[in-house]
Formats: sequence, structure tokens, C-alpha cells
Amino acid sequence: MSFTRSLVARSRDEEDGFTLIELMVVVLIIAILIAIAIPTFLGARQRAQDRAVQSNLRNGLTAEKTYYTDNQTYGDSTAMTASNIETSLKWGTDVSVSLSADNLSVCLTGKSKSGTDFALVDVSAGANAGTYYAKATCPSLTNGAAPGGSFTTGGW
Repeated sequence: MSFTRSLVARSRDEEDGFTLIELMVVVLIIAILIAIAIPTFLGARQRAQDRAVQSNLRNGLTAEKTYYTDNQTYGDSTAMTASNIETSLKWGTDVSVSLSADNLSVCLTGKSKSGTDFALVDVSAGANAGTYYAKATCPSLTNGAAPGGSFTTGGW
């Protein structure tokens, strides 16, 4: 009989579950971790969206250079769609194309889902020949001239 009483007495004295303070501490720790993680996640998401557009522009430039090699002129969105060089891009949607009057300079523009505009200009001949990058929209292209403003040759 004394054995039965000792089991019943011990079961009444033991705590079942967690105290309210312990639960509140756990909730506070989780809230702090979430407060740290959300801005980091949103920043990573924006960078990924920007990189996707930059990748599209680089692929578009490769297609434009291929077109230029074949035709000695850059192509507009219609010509690039018809050429079937880079079919994964939606020319005129993913990548917008603007040309200089002599079709020897091309500017590719794209807008990321984060709202940032990116532009890539390629000048094929002359003293300013090269590729220029900017977080901007396409400037009006002058034959053989380098784009001004925030365009650099180093990349985005």
C-alpha cells in the first residue's frame, strides 16, 4: 500500500509541460530570429531579381554580337526575334533594343521585378568602341559616341 501511495504522491508533485515564462522566452527568441532573417531574405530576393535581368542583357548582347558578325549591323527587336539566335529571350519584353542611326551602336534595356532599370550599350567601332553598363535606361545613341552619364565599362 505504501508503494502505491508514493507513486500517486510523486505524480501529483511533478510538473507537466512548460511554464508560461519558458514559452514566452521561446517566442521572443523566434521573433528576434525572424526580425533578422526577413530583411536578409528580401535583400537576397532583390539581388536575385536584378541578376536575372543582368543575365538576360548579357545573353542579349551575345546574340546582338552574333547578329552583327553575320550582318555587319545590329538588329532591332523584330530582327532579333526573326533571327532565332537567342530564342529564350522575349525580345521587346525581357530585353528592349534601341539602335544608333547608323546601326553600329546598340543599347539593351531591362527592368528587374524589383523595379531597377539596367542598360547595356555596345559601340562596335571607333575610339569609343566597347561595352558600357549602367543602372539606368538607354540614352539616345550618337554614332560611334560613348554613352554619357552613369555608364561605365566596369560592369554594374
